[in-house]
Amino acid sequence: MITGLVGVTLWTDDLERMFRFYHDTLRLPLHSRHDDFVAFQLGEIRFNIGLHGDIHGPSQDPYRIMPHLGVEDIHREHQRLLQEGVEFIRPPEQEHWGGWIATFKDPDGNILQMLQLP
Repeated sequence: MITGLVGVTLWTDDLERMFRFYHDTLRLPLHSRHDDFVAFQLGEIRFNIGLHGDIHGPSQDPYRIMPHLGVEDIHREHQRLLQEGVEFIRPPEQEHWGGWIATFKDPDGNILQMLQLP
């Protein structure tokens, strides 16, 4: 029986560039770092990036999976990330259910969203 989600991994061919983005720019809390794999701890979930021999270049299907990163103040975080040079494809917008969403790209072109719950 599946009891929950414990982690998500994004594979890359440029781990150092992705590490700088997720650690230095997004400021995700580091859990562990190895030569070929980095884990960040987000509450009870591990968000990972790792080297993979079958990955070459930018994401070819960036909309296939879209991690949502929770934030408390989406407008403040959006402004901070804009100043860091993060490419947003959707600025903060309120959804019909009351939450706020902003969509951006990582260095490999993967699509992520910030989510502020109502």
